[in-house]
Amino acid sequence: MILTSNPKKNYFSYKKELDNAIQSVLNNGKYVLGKNVRLFEKEFSKYIQSKYCVSVASGTDAIILGLLALGIKKGDEIITTNFTANATVTAICSVGAIPKTIDIDENFFHLDENKIKDQINKNTKAIIAVHLYGQSCNIFEIKKIARKYNLKLIEDCSQAHGAEYKNIKLGNFGDLGTFSFYPTKNISAIGDAGAVTTNNKSIYNKLILLREYGWKKRYYSSQFGTNSRLDEIQASILRVKLKKNKNEIKKRVKIATKYNREIINPLIKIPKIRKESTHVFHLFVITINPKLRNRLVNYMKKKNIICLIQYPYTINEQKFFKKIIKKNNFQISSKISRSVMSLPIYPELKIKEQNKVIKLLNEFKN
Repeated sequence: MILTSNPKKNYFSYKKELDNAIQSVLNNGKYVLGKNVRLFEKEFSKYIQSKYCVSVASGTDAIILGLLALGIKKGDEIITTNFTANATVTAICSVGAIPKTIDIDENFFHLDENKIKDQINKNTKAIIAVHLYGQSCNIFEIKKIARKYNLKLIEDCSQAHGAEYKNIKLGNFGDLGTFSFYPTKNISAIGDAGAVTTNNKSIYNKLILLREYGWKKRYYSSQFGTNSRLDEIQASILRVKLKKNKNEIKKRVKIATKYNREIINPLIKIPKIRKESTHVFHLFVITINPKLRNRLVNYMKKKNIICLIQYPYTINEQKFFKKIIKKNNFQISSKISRSVMSLPIYPELKIKEQNKVIKLLNEFKN
């Protein structure tokens, strides 16, 4: 079976190093907010080229705590994309804010910056810009809008570890950047894990309090806080994986280049890369006529190739969010959600496996 992503194979690629890292933590006896957490935050901050990094328990928590650190409160409106993982919008709801989703552009499937201004009102407090699939949205233009209207800007970088726009690492354009290290991500834990990056010391200090009960000193809560600590075992795993990321990106790009070059079926559209953006290919997402998409997915599955759909439903189409999301024109995101499918892409994917994927795609007929 050829999977879309394969965390198990990634573990076995570095098994000895990972096992040693985990065993070292177990032998040490310090399991929460210890040496590995401190070192990972320092190393990840250096990698992203931000001044500060605060690790947390998940990518969703990264957005939640990020919103709280920016002073977002109940009733505030947050603009974001209508085509994203549920976590982005769930985080907004978790702090009592109101998500205001906007349609996407047809080329890159990102938040359409040209549709933001019309949605801004006195209740709008922030924008969450999602860097989908592994490359930057038009973050320069979105940042200009945020500055003009005095809005906070969060970058959701959960699918774009190490990607750049105009030679700047994503996670440095907004007030803060949020990251997930879920097992399928480009930099992955073996479980849930997340982080927030920022260049603002005040935001950093707030995040430190928010992730651990609001403690300035142990057992004394000076403000609201929660429990969202990255544990030492996950931090030790992430330290190993972080060192491998540069080389793994090269492998992902090599796989993507082969797909781009060798998929010649006219029914299939390959992903576009934004000018001045690097793509780290967390996912390699093709599009096909919505009438053919599910048939192609099932055709590949019968050949033991799993092609996932990210995402089969837009935010406004889901029962829970329907009650919250205001009606808008979501024509493009609705179309794209019925057209996309993700091909296998991970550093351990063998050439013969990729050749099989390409052969079957090229043989698929209407």
